[in-house]
This record gives sequence, C-alpha cells and structure tokens, in this order.
Amino acid sequence: MIGLGAMGEPMAQHLANAGYLSMVWNRTPEKSTQFATRNGVTAAETPAQLAAGCNVILVCVSADADLKDVIEQLLPAIKPACVVCDLSTVAPATARQVAASLEPTGAGFVDAPVSGGVEGAKKGCLSVMAGGESANISRIMPVLETFSASVTHMGPVGSGQATKAVNQVIVAGIAEATCEALALAEKLNLPSQRLLSVVSAGAAGSWFLDHRGASMLENQFDVGFKLSLLLKDLLICRSLAQDLDIHVPTVEAAIRDYSALVEKGHGDHDISGLIHLKRGAD
Repeated sequence: MIGLGAMGEPMAQHLANAGYLSMVWNRTPEKSTQFATRNGVTAAETPAQLAAGCNVILVCVSADADLKDVIEQLLPAIKPACVVCDLSTVAPATARQVAASLEPTGAGFVDAPVSGGVEGAKKGCLSVMAGGESANISRIMPVLETFSASVTHMGPVGSGQATKAVNQVIVAGIAEATCEALALAEKLNLPSQRLLSVVSAGAAGSWFLDHRGASMLENQFDVGFKLSLLLKDLLICRSLAQDLDIHVPTVEAAIRDYSALVEKGHGDHDISGLIHLKRGAD
C-alpha cells in the first residue's frame, strides 16, 4: 500500500486485518514505520523496494503529479505479473498515461477511485468504481472487497476516474444546496435537530445531510473529506466538460466557492465548511 493518508490508512488497516498486506510506503517515513510496527508488516524505504516484493500494489495519493511520481519510482523494479491499482482521484487521461507507462513492464493497471468518505474507509464500506481489464480486476477483487461494499467494473482504463468525476459533480451540487438551505434555516431560527429529522425523512434526504448536517450546524469541520481536495476534483470535472463542450454551471459555482474558502484558509476543512460562505461569514 502506497499512501497512508486519511483514506489510505484505514484501507491499509483493512488489508492488514484480512492478512493481505505485506508492505507499506508513505511519503512521510514515520507514518509508514508506525503503521508497519503496529501491524507486523514491512515499511518499505522506497516504492521500488515495495515493487520488488509485491504482486499487488495499491496507491492512494492526493493528485495526478503524486501518482505519476510514484509510478516512475515503481517502474525499475516492478514485476511483470503485478497489478497496480490506483485508488486516488485523478484525471482519466492520467490513468491512461500511467497504464501506458506500465504496459512495457508487463504489469497491469486498474484505476479504482472510491466514494464513501473517511467514514466509509474506516468502516470498510466504500463504493469502488473500477476501470481496466476484467482479468486484472478479478485478480485483485478479494483485496478490494476488504474495504468496500461494492466494486463495479465501469469499462477500460480511465472509466473509473470518469465515473468519479460524475460522482463529484453530484457531491458538489448536493453540498451547495444543503449548505445554502441550512444557512437559511439558521436565519429562520428553526430548531436544528427537528429540522434535520424532518427533511432527512423526505425527498431532501441525502448522505451529505445525514453525515454532515448536524456537524456543520455545530461548526465542526474536521470530520471528513478536505474541501481543497474536492476543489482539485472539480477542476478535473471542469476540464472534462470543456473537452466535451458541456456547460456545467454547478461545477463552476462550486469551484468559485471552494476557491474562496481555500483563499480564506479553510482548505483543510471538511467540504461542509461551505456553509461559511452561505452564512455570509469569513
């Protein structure tokens, strides 16, 4: 497992608990050493060391450049029978580029971004959207199932990331509407717990409202996916839409809002930190 961040570490823990995990590597060595010690696995000194010793390599990093850097370090030592599975969220074109760079080595590649948040990673109930050859996905299916509720093969390499882009447009749109609505509810002096209960029970119910409604009204913004990372994902969505000549006003509105929040120093907040702007606050 490469990458032990907010999502990567709980996924790695599920792998270790299932007896699949052999090695870990993290850009911050102390983190991988501590994890390895707790779980009786090896903390690789370099990605190349990990590549030489593992038949399945999972990667969970923050951005396209990070993924490309990791793959470059894997290439000299990777084994022909290996399958590299990227759990990060990157552009579909990046996934295809990475797959092409691995092809001469004989190693396979699967792009398998996930949805379900930090809670889903901890509970092992993520939704995995996979792109790649069926044989490669089948080989690593038992590994993916350790931290997921579902694994869906969406098509060739890049299809997983394309699906994640669609997912993030929906996430951003729901966040915009929900934060705006709850800011309005505060101005109307409605009782928050009763409000959340009644709207969640009807057509306005959503995962975001269930998991972030109460926490955002209590000004707790350290519970999940960082808004700076959603902004990164939305820029990927914008690029795809531009390539396809599709107008995506929801994406544009969310990019403006999350860019403003990052500029104000809120980039590490959960995406529900959007309510700051909807309240008209800093």
